[in-house]
Amino acid sequence: MSGKIKHAGVIDSIVGRSVKVRIVQTSACAACKVASHCNASESKIKLVDVVCDSDVAARLKTGQDVVVSTTTAMVGNALLLGFGIPLLLLLCTLVTLIWLSYDEGTAALASIAVLLPYYLLLWAFNKRIGRRITFQLEE
Repeated sequence: MSGKIKHAGVIDSIVGRSVKVRIVQTSACAACKVASHCNASESKIKLVDVVCDSDVAARLKTGQDVVVSTTTAMVGNALLLGFGIPLLLLLCTLVTLIWLSYDEGTAALASIAVLLPYYLLLWAFNKRIGRRITFQLEE
């Protein structure tokens, strides 16, 4: 494995060094011949913000086809922050409260409520996290 994940996209806008790239994310069955007759095939448009050098940004044009890449390690970090840690928090809280003899309903609600401060912290530190989890333009 190369250790990189790449997606083709189109430049949506350029503001200074920040380049917004539109990526069409399709499900695995979207390319199927009968996909138009099936509800399982779907595609989503994602906007990815790529910060690049000012000389690179000056050469780019809106509507230009580009390839956006990131490393698998960064994807792993993003998944850990977005899904792994919240799942661990939820399960630990649930098990602890049930072990402390709380009823299941209260334990479940408290477990879900624990996620609110976590996601508020993620939101508060989104710029700091964004500096660590980055995308690059392939040329």
